[in-house]
Amino acid sequence: MFGDPLLARAAGLVALYRESSLTFASAESCTGGLIAALVTAIPGSSDVFERGFVTYSNSAKAESLGVEAALIERVGAVSADVAAAMAAGILTHSPADVALSVTGIAGPGGGSPAKPVGLVFFGCARRGAEPKVLEQRFGDLGRNEVRMASVLVGLDLLEAAAR
Repeated sequence: MFGDPLLARAAGLVALYRESSLTFASAESCTGGLIAALVTAIPGSSDVFERGFVTYSNSAKAESLGVEAALIERVGAVSADVAAAMAAGILTHSPADVALSVTGIAGPGGGSPAKPVGLVFFGCARRGAEPKVLEQRFGDLGRNEVRMASVLVGLDLLEAAAR
């Protein structure tokens, strides 16, 4: 399913978290669980990967992570505020040390001039700290390419959070 370079990256991430005695969890929307699938392809990943939420719908974000429906209504699911709330919700609803959230528009439809296809927000937080949010505008690369580019950014953020 995943190529050798991505699997090697995931194996390195698992080793880094194991060495750091940290665990992490994810909440994925536009990536649909790809980060969780990649990490769990690594034998022994259960030592460090606590859980993954696939919160594709707005109601899933609210019900599973406690993201306020009013926030989603006000700023939209694809926003910095919702990415931060998703990351905070992971830490509330799991014992993980580090949280990663991803919400975006992979396309081909769903974009607008204000929020074009390829816009993705990431939230990353360590327990006891405020979530950091990253905005990426990948452009209309194609659905699979936006999703895979998001996986790579997610890995970068998880690596940085463990250091």
